[in-house]
Amino acid sequence: MDHVAHFHREITAFRDATLRAAALKEAPLVPSCPGWSVADLVVHPGGVHRGLITVIEGRPAAFPDAGDLSFLRLPADITGWPRPENAPNRGPIPRGLDDWFAEGAALLEEQFRTNDPGTPVWTWSEEQTVGFWTRMQAIEAAVHRWDAENALGAAGPVDAELAADAVTHTFQVMAPARRAWTQAPPGTGERYRFRQTDGPAVWTVCFDAEGLRLSTSPTGDDPVARESIGAGPADVELAGTASDLMLHLWRRVPADRLEVRGDQEILERYFALVPPV
Repeated sequence: MDHVAHFHREITAFRDATLRAAALKEAPLVPSCPGWSVADLVVHPGGVHRGLITVIEGRPAAFPDAGDLSFLRLPADITGWPRPENAPNRGPIPRGLDDWFAEGAALLEEQFRTNDPGTPVWTWSEEQTVGFWTRMQAIEAAVHRWDAENALGAAGPVDAELAADAVTHTFQVMAPARRAWTQAPPGTGERYRFRQTDGPAVWTVCFDAEGLRLSTSPTGDDPVARESIGAGPADVELAGTASDLMLHLWRRVPADRLEVRGDQEILERYFALVPPV
């Protein structure tokens, strides 16, 4: 999958939405990010992009320290820019904020294009590569593009290929990390099945005392895992487009956007087993 192309497309669409928001008298609130306006939303990925440029260029052992914001490469004049302590910042979105965001996104995309995906760099994951960040940022760009469009009243779906990859990434990387960071409760054998209706993918996830176990079908390459985890009934099955499944797992759309069968209590337990961070 060309994650760089997905990143570029989603960043372009994100800017299209935020520039429409900038034409308004005040920055719209972002319903999917409580406490943020679109101006605050621009600052978030913009800061992450600048930090990752430093991570890939300089190969430090961690993300840049928030005590020294020089990595953000802010322009000299930031008059009217949103301040985190004042969120949600409802004032007009300054043009300079978009210029800063666009420059950072372009510089990060260049890093993704010119570095081999296997290049070693710091990440918060076990996978310590540039490729990890390329995949992660393509997914994040899609989520925040959806946030920005949704703030304006109508959000388009995420590309099915990227969305299906994001579902896999959620179960392989994000869910185990969130469980570890939040000391989530141990599973008791809960089994969830997620079925893509606009493609062939099926994900079966089981939570037990040892953690999260994943089986994918038909793309999975572990027949033992498919037999032990993927076979048999699930406590809950959720079916929908790859985009809706992805957005539900990122807590952007409710379960009632999906076709749900099974135990409602276990459905509601999912976000206790995989808490937001």
